[in-house]
Amino acid sequence: MKRQAFTTLLTVSSALISFPAIAETTNNRYGHPLAARSVTHSKNHTSQAASLIAKTNEAIAVTGSHRSHASISVVSAKAINQLVPGTNPLKALAQLPGVMFNSDDPQGMDTWSTQTYMHGFMQNEIGFTLDGMPLGEQSYRNYNGLNSVAAISSENVARLDVSPSAGAESTPSTNNLGGSIAFISSDPKMKRGATVAQTFGSNATFHTFVRVDSGALNKTGTRFYASYMRNDAQKWKGYGGQFMQQVNAKFVQPIGENSRISAFFDYTDLEQHVYQDMSFELIQKMGYNLDDYYPNYGAAYAAAQGNYGSAYQKLSDPKDASYYDGGTQNHDYLGGITADLALTNRVRWKTTVYGHSESDHEYWVSPFYSSPNGAPLTDEMKQPSIRRFGIISSVNYNIAHNDIGMGVWYENNKYMSDLYGYEEPLLGQGSPFPAFGDYKNAFTKFWGQTYNTNTFTAFFQDTYHPLPGLALHFGFKSLLTTTRVGATGNNEAYTGVSAITGGESLTVAKPFLPHISGNWHFLRKHELFFDIAENVHSFSESGYNLTASPMAVSQAQYDTSRGRLKPETAWSYSVGYRYTGSLVQASIYAYRADFNNRLQQISSGSITNPVTSVLNVGSVSMNGVDAGLTITPIKGLTFSNNISYNHSTYGQDLTINSNGVSTTYNLHGQQVVAYPRFMYKTALAYNWRGLEAHVDASYMSQRNFSYVGNYKAPAYWLANAGLRYSLGALSKYNRHLASVQNLIFSFDVYNLANERYIATMGENGYPLNTDYQSMLIGAPRQFFGTIKAEF
Repeated sequence: MKRQAFTTLLTVSSALISFPAIAETTNNRYGHPLAARSVTHSKNHTSQAASLIAKTNEAIAVTGSHRSHASISVVSAKAINQLVPGTNPLKALAQLPGVMFNSDDPQGMDTWSTQTYMHGFMQNEIGFTLDGMPLGEQSYRNYNGLNSVAAISSENVARLDVSPSAGAESTPSTNNLGGSIAFISSDPKMKRGATVAQTFGSNATFHTFVRVDSGALNKTGTRFYASYMRNDAQKWKGYGGQFMQQVNAKFVQPIGENSRISAFFDYTDLEQHVYQDMSFELIQKMGYNLDDYYPNYGAAYAAAQGNYGSAYQKLSDPKDASYYDGGTQNHDYLGGITADLALTNRVRWKTTVYGHSESDHEYWVSPFYSSPNGAPLTDEMKQPSIRRFGIISSVNYNIAHNDIGMGVWYENNKYMSDLYGYEEPLLGQGSPFPAFGDYKNAFTKFWGQTYNTNTFTAFFQDTYHPLPGLALHFGFKSLLTTTRVGATGNNEAYTGVSAITGGESLTVAKPFLPHISGNWHFLRKHELFFDIAENVHSFSESGYNLTASPMAVSQAQYDTSRGRLKPETAWSYSVGYRYTGSLVQASIYAYRADFNNRLQQISSGSITNPVTSVLNVGSVSMNGVDAGLTITPIKGLTFSNNISYNHSTYGQDLTINSNGVSTTYNLHGQQVVAYPRFMYKTALAYNWRGLEAHVDASYMSQRNFSYVGNYKAPAYWLANAGLRYSLGALSKYNRHLASVQNLIFSFDVYNLANERYIATMGENGYPLNTDYQSMLIGAPRQFFGTIKAEF
């Protein structure tokens, strides 16, 4: 986080290049979190999948969808509840083949470090929604949405609908090159009640969740719930807390037997000290536990003056390992109202109106820039904000053997990105600038940009059922986005340029993005499917020099690239087979994807005064295969295994001209950065009466850190275990405890072997061929215990 604006010489900091495959599930039907079954030709594939889970106690189901594409994975609340309470729901997806989730904390709550990859696609290339409302790109400093952990408490998630490969063309997203993930919130319960849960864990973890359900308030079924979540933990290394509190509320008003109006509200307050960004040199010479100086202001002050400790003096750049502190503070409000109406027994109309407001503060105390009072440290703070609203409307019509759908989405998004400087005190003359609070009296505005984006998409799709068990799907999506940027500040002494981009606009228009798929249940337990699609990623937005946004550069660099950059696009092709039996389940899935117009940010110059540009650097080709096998020899016992192989390589070398010198970097044929070529995952689970026990392990092969592949993150194993016991209704023990419907105790261990490993990579970008301070260390062994009561 601390070096985002100061990229080193020739550092590439764009998103990972990536492509799709289906997030398959290949497990049993006896209640383990990885259970799976296949469903054919549902009138409403998501509701039937939810019904399937409810009836069979399954946690993950796979359904053939007649509306969107060949297959969809449904991850239920049961799978999420197998994790430590408060854990990022996306971590449940990491059990699936081809999916990788990274975080430097065991719960996946540190928004600076969380990364999700689905068969090579990084999170900002996957479409995310919550109850139909777009969550935008899931990168840190999301410019058109919010991180999913800030959108809903994990305890309120009913399920995740995962549309792999091309995703659904109906998804309101401008970046879903690699599929879509839909969060569905749980409905208020028909019966009045409450849930109270308390978790204790390593590093003073204290997680509290309280939810109250009104129950049905009248004969029509009017009901609501409100919940409060608080997650408070200390960092596992260094000092500082990671705090988050969240309020959710949902209201449902049924209309007749098959229609309803619902509303959802979310408020999140997040305050997190972040971990030190590491490099291979820092790990080798300083160890895994190196962190910021906080709260030792005196040591950081001395280091900024060049007075390093003996350990730091052996570093090639000791100042860049000598930050005092860094952190994130977010306040989010998200709300939406949905009318889901059955106009006839064949026609359904669904419309959602939503709004979102975010105020964000991201800071680091830099030793590279002095305060006006002479202190050698400055608190540099990005203060982005988002104000957006939108409407999504669709109609579905079932006639003869066809399921027809069409719809539109419009959104207006105002994104403001500013960088300010706040003065740190002279040593002994006051307290350091507060990490979190109401920030005022900045001594300068280093730079500022304001983006205003209007997005419009439309889709049409038809799924034809010529035979029982056979579904053929065709659809297309049309997309139009227009973004205008204005420059609101430029401190030339800081940026080194006379002007940053302002008064410019960019438009992306793609009238026809096709999607063809098929799903054939040719025998009772056998299924074949295929998927072909084209998708586009609209130009991203960010503050000056922060990402591969064409307008986040100097005006001169923008003028140079004007009209030459095209949006990123991808064609994906996939085919698979799945067998679903009561004792054995197996699957195999093969895919290929072609990615074009790959955009990267190239920086040159000094660390404090870089010159950046955004270039089209070619293509990537991906070929991959997933295979899974699950056996259930006896009821309650599940043993699952899956492997993934991914061969994703750059198509061209990269030649960069800097100050009249041309340098070629040999990227051609190299595996893409950050995504492993091989993954293996295994899990053993046993359920008996109220007792549930599981142990799981995963292997990640080495990952390229540099683009030319000369720096690699080592391979690692990671294992976890958990034990859970449900007492059920306490009335059977004591009639005075009849109000307690269930009492649950759980105990979890994360990282059983206390493995030391590199988790997140590229949070500050990826280097071409050098070491770089852009990786985060995974947490060591952690313990958690929970007690949960349902009333």
